[in-house]
Amino acid sequence: MIYIHWIGILLYATITILAMLAVLMDNRQPAKTIAWLLVLSFVPIVGIVLYFFFGQNSRRERIISQQSIDLITKRSMLEFVEQDGLNVPESHKQTVNLFVNQTWALPFKDNEVEIFTSGYKFFLGVLLDIGKATRHIHIDTYIIDDDPLGNLIADALADAVKRGVEVRVIYDDVGSWKTSNSFFRKMEENGIMQKPFMPVRFPALTGKVNYRNHRKICVIDGSVGYIGGMNIAMRYIRGVKSTPWKDTHIRIKGAAVYGLQRAFLVDWYFVSQTLISDKKFYPHINIKPNNCIMQIVTSSPTSPWPEIEQGYVKILLEAKKYVYIETPYFMPTEPILFAMRTAAISGTDIRLMIPFHTDAIFAEWASRSYVRQTIEAGVKVYFYREGFNHSKLLIADDTLASCGSANVDFRSFENNFEANAFIYDRDLALKLKDVFLADIRLCDKYEDHFNTRNNNFFIRLWESLVRLLSPLM
Repeated sequence: MIYIHWIGILLYATITILAMLAVLMDNRQPAKTIAWLLVLSFVPIVGIVLYFFFGQNSRRERIISQQSIDLITKRSMLEFVEQDGLNVPESHKQTVNLFVNQTWALPFKDNEVEIFTSGYKFFLGVLLDIGKATRHIHIDTYIIDDDPLGNLIADALADAVKRGVEVRVIYDDVGSWKTSNSFFRKMEENGIMQKPFMPVRFPALTGKVNYRNHRKICVIDGSVGYIGGMNIAMRYIRGVKSTPWKDTHIRIKGAAVYGLQRAFLVDWYFVSQTLISDKKFYPHINIKPNNCIMQIVTSSPTSPWPEIEQGYVKILLEAKKYVYIETPYFMPTEPILFAMRTAAISGTDIRLMIPFHTDAIFAEWASRSYVRQTIEAGVKVYFYREGFNHSKLLIADDTLASCGSANVDFRSFENNFEANAFIYDRDLALKLKDVFLADIRLCDKYEDHFNTRNNNFFIRLWESLVRLLSPLM
């Protein structure tokens, strides 16, 4: 028995040393490296478990080969690169080039956009478009619930299949954990092609639970698309326990739908190993020419750079007048926090809107210490009081806006697969600015509630302690 004991110790020591070497070789920020080395050294067993769940860095892994991405992109999209009359605003050319050079997020003109801030109206629009579909429907969602709304969407998709429409659905396995297997079996029996993203099954749990597909994309017939913050669940219509749920989503008709289509087909290849590059999925779209320019920017832990995070940093540092941000969770990475504070100190009007209460109490506590740091630099912070605001918006200088799935937190910028639309159009930026300003009227300022908390040592200590866990939330 004593030999088994020593073999166990030797095995554990070997695993720990290998994990520590992996952390060192990742060349992360020194503070992160030291933190993980301390956890692995002084928290036996639990440290290893935490590392395998949350510490592995997969940004350098090529889960999807570049060759496959090129096939999906170049065969079907490059003919749209040369667009007559494409006129990228001079003030945003570098931001556009940043996204193009990172992930082939091509800029597309000729787009018409409808903004939804009501789940009821949003899902009504989606159901209407599903009912009109004649060729294909592609849905990429973090959550699809087995509730009245989820079943209504599933029935509409089943009807589309009967009409001869190809229907593909990707759902995140962790996000949809509570959804019954019978729900997905029924979808499959009705001819809906559906795949879970990174299924988490024992014993192969490890780090998969930490890297989730948080995107919310819908593409119908390659000409109409949706992107934003809403999943497929009743809470987006009726709220939770009498608490209203506020969110923002946009409907796009126009060339930018090609970007949504490309994002979905890359994800479909990832979950199904089926390469789809047929040009029929990128049809000609009849729309009145306009200069509403959009890029569909995706980011993931497997891409070389944190694309959406870098875009936010660049926008914050280059803004001349203002940047307004709405996010349900505020646990910013160091680059984002640095950019917000630098911009505010420089005199840019930086406004941040977060919910007064979130659906995750630890995330709520952890965000408070970050909020104090932004306040000290002159950022104006507002707390939404009329329910839970789940919107993910950014508006800058009346000329640029972003709407999508990415929160301003570690998980979205470093761990999740996300997708945002970046829009370079004054009219649409002003409309989204109106959404922000309307939401401000339902907010309280930070000073109205939290000045007294700053003087309470124990509250600040607790929030600082919880903040240590923010990369895991």
